[in-house]
Amino acid sequence: MCHRAAGLRGCRPERESEIRVYAIVRSGGRQHKVAVGDIVEVDKISTAKVGDTVELSTLLVVDGDAVTSDPWVLAGIKVQAEVVDHHKGQKIDILRYKNKTGYRRRQGHRQQYTAIKVTEIPAAAK
Repeated sequence: MCHRAAGLRGCRPERESEIRVYAIVRSGGRQHKVAVGDIVEVDKISTAKVGDTVELSTLLVVDGDAVTSDPWVLAGIKVQAEVVDHHKGQKIDILRYKNKTGYRRRQGHRQQYTAIKVTEIPAAAK
């Protein structure tokens, strides 16, 4: 809370735009912090085509001051996202070398990713 009359410096008034709804979701063994409108790269979802809607399991939902982390409540909350693109990541060079033995192995890898756009985060039941 801001009291300009009290002469506090660096005080900003609270705005509704600062209250943000976001969720922590799990996809492909990783966790991502997402909000509505975010585009996130996740490991490739092979069953989804561009334009399809996917559901992501929720681990945490933050709605302003309300934080929902109860697994029984979160079981019913699924974050909706739309598949935007399938693409490859940057190439990773893997080089194995042992000194004085002539052992050298060179390998490369490009991870497959799916870009998704978060369309909806359902509100937690209070």
